[in-house]
Amino acid sequence: MKKMVKGEITVFLSLVFLLLLTLVGALLESASIQLAKNERRADAGRAVESAFAEYQKDLLERYGIFAIEGSYESGTMSEENILNRLSFYGAENIETEIAPIVGSEEQAKDLIAYIKSNNSEEAVEYEKMKTGAAAIENLTGKVSEWKEQELKANEYGKENIETSKELDQMLESEKEELPAENNPLADIVDIQAQALLNLVSPEGFTLSSKAVKSEETVSNRKLRQGYGTMKEKDNGAGDTIFFNLYLIDKFGNAANKKKNTVLDYEMEYLLGGKASDKDNLEYVIGRIRILRFAVNYGYLLTDKDMQMEVDTLATTLSAVFLSPEIGPVIKHALLLAWAYGESLTDVKTLLAGKKVPAVKSKESWNLTLDGLLELAKNRSIPEGKETEEGNSYEQYLQMMLVLKSKEELSMRALDLVEMNLRSGMEKTFFRADACVSGADFDMTCYLRRGIRYQYHILYQYQ
Repeated sequence: MKKMVKGEITVFLSLVFLLLLTLVGALLESASIQLAKNERRADAGRAVESAFAEYQKDLLERYGIFAIEGSYESGTMSEENILNRLSFYGAENIETEIAPIVGSEEQAKDLIAYIKSNNSEEAVEYEKMKTGAAAIENLTGKVSEWKEQELKANEYGKENIETSKELDQMLESEKEELPAENNPLADIVDIQAQALLNLVSPEGFTLSSKAVKSEETVSNRKLRQGYGTMKEKDNGAGDTIFFNLYLIDKFGNAANKKKNTVLDYEMEYLLGGKASDKDNLEYVIGRIRILRFAVNYGYLLTDKDMQMEVDTLATTLSAVFLSPEIGPVIKHALLLAWAYGESLTDVKTLLAGKKVPAVKSKESWNLTLDGLLELAKNRSIPEGKETEEGNSYEQYLQMMLVLKSKEELSMRALDLVEMNLRSGMEKTFFRADACVSGADFDMTCYLRRGIRYQYHILYQYQ
């Protein structure tokens, strides 16, 4: 008789073993697939980093801006150029599409993030190390003072215009009674109509004749556009000042020119935005003259001795008109003219590389009342005294930068960057709007047995 043995345990263990083998196989397969995913992702990451390592060298060395030159020196910008570089660096079996892509014309809105170290925080630290945190804090405190000074300058400017009109009408109505020559009031009116550059150019100053075609600049032509949005830089409250310091560091001006530039007066272009050096310099010195006029006029109103001189001359001139009641108008016109003449002296002093005191005193005032009358007659502006303290031409440029829109300055800065690389450094292929500072790549790759793996890689210069 055959002996029967129960096999429940054996069957149970066999099933458990089969399940364990299935689990182990699934884990191995999952690990294998995950490893394949990681390998493909690593390949794509290396390819992206390698592609963005091909940044435009001259753009970085001269202006501290990281960006791929999207045409790769061919002059023809195409996304395919970037995708081909990804394939070359190991992403050839990965389907790649570019999602948001940011061109340099969009960088312009936040150029501070791309200066020196391409990171706003590092850029701030760089400028702090270079200029000192205390200096920056001092500049921050002056911003409101500069804005108030501009408001006063505009107010006094309007007042000057109104007084000049009154003086013109008075001279016209009384011209038959006044001498044709040696008429100081007529000479004062006439000098304000003279070309400013001719009056304030210091000895040895050579006016640049360079100019550009405005319609070809980044800020005026139709640009290639990036699309989508990238991670925005987190700039601090003082980013405007640090950005302005960057502009002063990277671009030349009439008192301190840079080499290999399309325009000699680059800072003046940032402020004026005009096509020629001459027009930009006229704009800047005109603004400085207005700022200095406000300060000088304010000082004249506080100096009793100078007021007495003006009173005496105004009384004499009103007697010539046989109209004592117009004495106050003449006095006001003389005060404005004196402040105007002193401001011309200040501008000439600044262009000569000297400093001008922020606020004048008896000792630092340059133009006597007799000198004003001689100036009006001879059209010859003297240079001011050399002073150790005060503001230089470059510091006045800095003041004017604070009063300008950051977006406007950024776009004009890109104008200069592009023009200088194209012409000054003979990189004729270069276009600011063909530069790429970051992109979001949508990646698709196929693993074994038709498994489809999708992911994206965001790269942005940090």
